[in-house]
Amino acid sequence: METKKVAFYTLGCKLNFSETSAIGRQFEDHGFEKVAFEDAADIYVINTCSVTDHADRKCRKVVKEALKHNPDAFVTVVGCYAQLKPQEIAEIPGVHAVLGAAEKFQLVETLAGFRKPTPGEPGRVYASPISAATEFHAAQSYGERTRTFLKVQDGCDYSCSFCTIPLARGHSRSNSVQSVVDRVQALAGTGVKEIVLTGVNLGDFGLQGPERERKENFYDLVQALDEVEGIERFRISSCEPNLLSDEIIRFVARSKRFMPHFHIPLQSGSNKILGLMRRRYRRELYVERVQLIKEVMPHACIGVDVIVGFPGETEADFLDTYQFLNDLDVSYLHVFPYSERENTLAPTLPGRVQDRHRHDRTTQLRSLSEKKKRCFYEQHVGVETAVLFEDDVTNGHMEGFTPNYIRVTAKYDPLLVGELKRLRLTAVNPQNLMEAEELGIEVFQH
Repeated sequence: METKKVAFYTLGCKLNFSETSAIGRQFEDHGFEKVAFEDAADIYVINTCSVTDHADRKCRKVVKEALKHNPDAFVTVVGCYAQLKPQEIAEIPGVHAVLGAAEKFQLVETLAGFRKPTPGEPGRVYASPISAATEFHAAQSYGERTRTFLKVQDGCDYSCSFCTIPLARGHSRSNSVQSVVDRVQALAGTGVKEIVLTGVNLGDFGLQGPERERKENFYDLVQALDEVEGIERFRISSCEPNLLSDEIIRFVARSKRFMPHFHIPLQSGSNKILGLMRRRYRRELYVERVQLIKEVMPHACIGVDVIVGFPGETEADFLDTYQFLNDLDVSYLHVFPYSERENTLAPTLPGRVQDRHRHDRTTQLRSLSEKKKRCFYEQHVGVETAVLFEDDVTNGHMEGFTPNYIRVTAKYDPLLVGELKRLRLTAVNPQNLMEAEELGIEVFQH
């Protein structure tokens, strides 16, 4: 009997990528062969996102491309967008099944037999109310020998006025510290050198079981992982400023394995807009976090998420944010124009910002980001540091990262892949990549 082939396409965040990998392993455990998207698979699984713009258009395009590769393929859609708009997705021509947040990890069992709807029928929907998504499902990206994205938390109990994530993923819930440690120890035996901890609201780690009792916290997890042998580097993917405690920051500063790299969502530098967004901090707290990080780790890299064009944001409010970020000792920005989301409070607020102003403000902050990133890189020219090289090769060159997330480019050498090498950083090239020279000393610790 011929082995059935399954292919995946993932939209959105690293958390989605880790979950796609977990679902892929389930298929492989049931005897399926996982193949590339273009390899005429029998089954296509599309993991969607609700945060990025034009979710419907992107989903339709991927479905259409899948059916180009195999017109007889069975197409199923999962992910955040599938939870929010299951009926809408089921009506997309070529979609045969839609699974919600509570069902996606039972994909193989739910679709046993993979019988297609009759022609003209919409796809079958398997999507419970989000209140049914109460179980934590561990996941990690797979097949990346150098770096793995490890999901340790899911869902969110916050109610930011622009965000649909609580509607798409449910309440905050986590693995236990011991379960995470066990998974990390297993990964250490596979040759993984770096693990990025991921979650929807990572700093809220610790709510466990049906009652969601807070038995542990994120600081407990960080301390435990720092003692695991065999993993060279850990990174914290993103942490809310109100949850990134002083004790976590100070621990990373003296850690054996946690990298001096933080990604801290800001969203706005205007306290007025932060209030309208229903964020749980004000910019003064954000300044305190940045100042402490730079006090105990002057070389630390700090990334910032920012939303521009939020309802009520005047030109003066935007300039307030721009000046705040310009003065802040951070390394790069992830800038997003505000985008309306159904079933959120934000679209009902007065003061809608015109699309052209959203675009202009996005462009200005992205330009500021490039300047800040280059400045941060140039501060490290001449520094000797460890670089972990990855296996992506472009135009004969490969890239790697320093502990503080400076991207280093080097001529491709297969012996460098997955290795930590001691280098001297020499110059920032026109592409804003760091160049380096080898010292010939191999290192295996931070």
